[in-house]
Amino acid sequence: MITAILQSRLARASFDKNRFQNVSETLHMECKAEMVTPLVTNPGHVCITDANLYFQPLNGYPKPVVQVMLHSVRRIYKRRHGLLPLGLEVFCTENDLCSDIYLKFYNTQDRDDAYFYVATYLENHVAEQAAESYMLQWQRGHISNYQYLLHLNNLADRSCNDLSQYPVFPWIIADYSSSELDLTKPETFRDLSKPIGALNKERLERLLERYQEMPEPKFMYGSHYSSPGYVLFYLVRVAPEYMLCLQNGKFDHPDRMFNSIAETWKNCLDGTTDFKELIPEFYENDASFLVNNLNLDLGRTQGGKMVENVELPPWASDADDFLQKSRDALESQYVSEHLHEWIDLVFGYKQKGDEAVAAHNVFHPLTYEGGVDLNRIMDPNERVALLTQILEFGQTPKQLFVTPHPQRIVPKFKSLSRASSCSISITESPVSPGEESFEDLTEESITLAWNNITKLKLQEQHKIHKGAVTGIAVSSNKSSIFSTSQDSTLKMFSAESKIIKRSVSFSSMALSSCLILPGDTSVICSSWDNNIYFYSVAFGRRQDTLIGHDDAVSKICWHNDRLYSASWDSTVKVWHCVPEELLGTKKHFELLAELEHDVSVSIGQRVHALL
Repeated sequence: MITAILQSRLARASFDKNRFQNVSETLHMECKAEMVTPLVTNPGHVCITDANLYFQPLNGYPKPVVQVMLHSVRRIYKRRHGLLPLGLEVFCTENDLCSDIYLKFYNTQDRDDAYFYVATYLENHVAEQAAESYMLQWQRGHISNYQYLLHLNNLADRSCNDLSQYPVFPWIIADYSSSELDLTKPETFRDLSKPIGALNKERLERLLERYQEMPEPKFMYGSHYSSPGYVLFYLVRVAPEYMLCLQNGKFDHPDRMFNSIAETWKNCLDGTTDFKELIPEFYENDASFLVNNLNLDLGRTQGGKMVENVELPPWASDADDFLQKSRDALESQYVSEHLHEWIDLVFGYKQKGDEAVAAHNVFHPLTYEGGVDLNRIMDPNERVALLTQILEFGQTPKQLFVTPHPQRIVPKFKSLSRASSCSISITESPVSPGEESFEDLTEESITLAWNNITKLKLQEQHKIHKGAVTGIAVSSNKSSIFSTSQDSTLKMFSAESKIIKRSVSFSSMALSSCLILPGDTSVICSSWDNNIYFYSVAFGRRQDTLIGHDDAVSKICWHNDRLYSASWDSTVKVWHCVPEELLGTKKHFELLAELEHDVSVSIGQRVHALL
């Protein structure tokens, strides 16, 4: 009934154009939508102009009009909401986990149109890379376990504004009784290859017995590992208003509150209906969710104890120390070696199907995308009931991987300080601009990138080669531009005087690529004559020639003081530069590794990622 009344009011109302910031704004689209906040979706009207994104809530709360200036938008994501592709989340910052506005539309077309119009006017957006790209960075130790899990949650549509899809993190530590936490002992850690419900063998046997007797559709666990109730269970001390909203104006029974880390872990191991995982706050810097700073009256347990601060394990001196040691555990060698197993369960190939059954990882069908088609349910009451169940019971993240997740290679760090593990934003990429590629980005980020490319305007052009240009490199001070061509020349063009300063030919064969070494003292060129040439900018002559391939060198790149060369001889070679001071003569390159292919290698820009 309430839903019908709201929809009737929405249909009769429209966005108040007097709310525009400027009378010259051009209207692009207007439609009905809801603003998503924790536990509440507020219906209203969305309006997008060439300058602003507006949302006017029907009830005027939290303010008459919510405005987001398009030029300030840094990130924009399409989201699932209620397991349907209806959400749109907009961020004006790079490092905040919570967005500036999260909208739920009533149909996918409106959502996609809004995404298109906002994307059209983005100028400084942060591209979101695909899961495989972050996986590669994590494998190579370029991002921490914490950062990687944040990226996966974001790609899987988990949002701090949607408690039914709050970011999920694993329980890591299994020892909450020792006076010292020993991160070198495997028994200190939880078995990451199993879901919470399968960690207790006796409980699992009872659950499997029930599962076998259950009619289709079968499920092993009667509750999910992430739901609004579980999120607020952890956050009641910092967000009591949400718990009161969820519990009809009162807190839960004191004995069921988040009283103790050890008791919570024990209940997750032994409880018949408790299979919850953790939230990102357990691995961040803010310990306020463990401390009753608001002096809330959370009641008294049956044992007569007042519910105050969360009781910590003996190995933690205080709440900050607990979080620091939890972060150390998350970044430990053991977790780095086994985190891929948990990812397989939550985001990967063991999430659904036969692999999920074999891994004892089967939840209620309504928690999975595609478990029910709400669009085919005509009865509004039944539809609302199912949607409510989906939003309150919990939702399984979007599946990101359909094959086994690879194990991490040797990480660059085994333990992160409290500054480094949490201060780096979810969007920060450790990959240098020279390594970025369209193939690393999500489809949405590719769309945004192409939108920006179409805005580029030709400033000037210069014809300096007789043949096709094959490579270009710019000096660090932007004063010189080096280019190679199939006309077999390397040319140095002055950006200031707009003239060619130098033209060099190393052989009669085409040059295929070029790069400038750090310091701008040398330029390296690859050639179809099978050689790699070193040119001294300071002395204006060829320094050296590297003969290392049996066919044309198609591409070279420089990364971490190593030279990578790709060739039509079907190999990629890695060269290490031996400094001059170690040799007493001019520096030279030693072959470190060789990667063979079945066919010629024509592009080598990202070959170092393979090694």
